[in-house]
Amino acid sequence: EKSGPRQLGCPRKNVTSPPDGWRGSGGRLMVGLPGVRRKMDLVFLKNLEIETFIGIYDWEQDQKQKVYIDLDMASDVAAAAATERIEDALDYKAVSKRLKSYVSENRFQLVETLAERIARIIREEFDVPWVRVKVNKKGAITGAGDVGVIIERGERGMT
Repeated sequence: EKSGPRQLGCPRKNVTSPPDGWRGSGGRLMVGLPGVRRKMDLVFLKNLEIETFIGIYDWEQDQKQKVYIDLDMASDVAAAAATERIEDALDYKAVSKRLKSYVSENRFQLVETLAERIARIIREEFDVPWVRVKVNKKGAITGAGDVGVIIERGERGMT
């Protein structure tokens, strides 16, 4: 019996996947050879608008304000591209829904705190090895269009 790649039912191409057991800790299929370093792919989400209580002043904790979130998330997209199965992809809709729920239901004083908590959610709940989070609190400073913080957490390289 062959132990090599098996054929997948992809209607447009003759696509193969690695043998069973080549899945990341989050269950997504990992394509490529074990131990061979791949370049990092990025899944991004830009300008996600969420209303929340954020700020150090009393009035900011009485009135929701909009924050805008940008994410760059390391992910191996080769498996999802080969199988066209959402289970093998980093589901950016699920990420968006989780962040909307978390951010809108909590209170924050600093954009730094919000960015750290978002990074933790992305890395821990979505099995992302590296993330860049930008939190933009537009209009927080008179005369400035955008103000906020950008953080990177995790390891950039993929194996």
